[in-house]
Amino acid sequence: MKMSILFSLCIFAFPGFSQGRVVGVDEAGFAECNKFFYGETPPEGFTESFHVKICQQYNKEPRFATLYSTEDKTPLYSAFKYTKAAQRAEESWLVEPQIDDPGNDLEEMVHEAVAVGSVNNLGANQALTTDYVDSGYERGQLNPSSLNEDDFQLATYTLTNAVPMTPSLSESWHKDVENIVEQALAPHCENGARLYLVAGAVPSSLRVKDKVSIPEFLWLAACCDAPEVWSLGFLKRPSGENSIEDLSVQELEKQLPSGAHLFKSNCGGGSQSQEKMETILQTINQIQSEEPIVQTTAGRVGWHKREEASLLKRVAGIVAAPFTKLLRIIGYVLVEVVRYTCYFLWYVVKQLGNTAMGGLHRLWNGVVSYGKEISTVLVNIPRDVAKVAANIIMGFVRIFQNTLSLIYRILSVPIGLFLHILAFPLDTLCAVPIVLKDMAAGVGGTCSLIVDATAAMMSGFYYIATHLGKKFVPKLSSDD
Repeated sequence: MKMSILFSLCIFAFPGFSQGRVVGVDEAGFAECNKFFYGETPPEGFTESFHVKICQQYNKEPRFATLYSTEDKTPLYSAFKYTKAAQRAEESWLVEPQIDDPGNDLEEMVHEAVAVGSVNNLGANQALTTDYVDSGYERGQLNPSSLNEDDFQLATYTLTNAVPMTPSLSESWHKDVENIVEQALAPHCENGARLYLVAGAVPSSLRVKDKVSIPEFLWLAACCDAPEVWSLGFLKRPSGENSIEDLSVQELEKQLPSGAHLFKSNCGGGSQSQEKMETILQTINQIQSEEPIVQTTAGRVGWHKREEASLLKRVAGIVAAPFTKLLRIIGYVLVEVVRYTCYFLWYVVKQLGNTAMGGLHRLWNGVVSYGKEISTVLVNIPRDVAKVAANIIMGFVRIFQNTLSLIYRILSVPIGLFLHILAFPLDTLCAVPIVLKDMAAGVGGTCSLIVDATAAMMSGFYYIATHLGKKFVPKLSSDD
């Protein structure tokens, strides 16, 4: 029972809102929230590096689109379509975690108390509820909740859709926008089914608590694409809380930062029906003319009642402020305790899971290795059998070969001797003529040698005799 309660608190501490997604700078438009713009084309001219595109979602469905300024910590505009006028739901304000901490795992909007302990640099790029406390300003919605129903209305209670407004300006803005849209614009545009709205604020140099920019003025642009295409703009200044100025979209764009272009192809531009525009403007004038009359008939009584209610509200706020802050601190501590308890339980479960998974992994590796070895052995058995059979056959072949070689060597000795004996007489008879020839050659050679020697001796004796004769015979004759 305690465990189920604890996990219920964990779920409460981390609610699953699908209410916002910060669109990447490189992405074209506002992703799936492009459908809230006429022609699915967002306004042009808002190109500062600190402008962040947000596709506001709730229950995993896109509800409206917002361009947010992290420098001014206020939205520049929110684009939406008129769904249906409804009573305001109970306020439950949320923050966008990824504006301050882009690497955060929380991809959806959460309550500020939850974001305090899980979002780094919370409040560095966006406004928080504490920025409005005791400031004299309240969180005024650009996209009023009263123009939405069901989940669309709940999605408007995000601080990325709010700018600082005085209570009277906030009341007047919401009332003017609601009356104009519901009574003048929607009836001339298929009851609002084809009505595209862009509500914005132009930041000023004035800041709430030196952080959140106070708007210089508020504006609203409307575009209808059926049955006739027409557009209209509105401008409301803080100095004229009881009035709102109507003007063309082109004139409104001149009041905005240089280069601002709100609707694709000017949403009809100069081709819109003059009769249609006169009818719409006449309705708007009637709405604005009726407002002061209501205030004059019951103005003073209502003013005194509002003053008394405001005084009582302030006194009650001063008395309740310490208790409220104490309750916030207690709630924050409880949330942190529950959150870290959940973290601890998750860590224990994770460690047990890792240990179990590690054992299963090692067991699986052992089974796989054993199966692999068995498979290898079974696969190698036929090959080894074939190899053994081949070796046996080769052994028999070698034995047979060696036996034949031995038989050949044994038989070659007597056969060779027998053949030599048989060949001896033939070799002897064949050698006789050769021997006789050699003997004759030797005798002839000897005789020739004797003849040559005798001739040489005779030639020598002749030479000696001749030489002596020549030497001594002439001398004897000369002496005689």
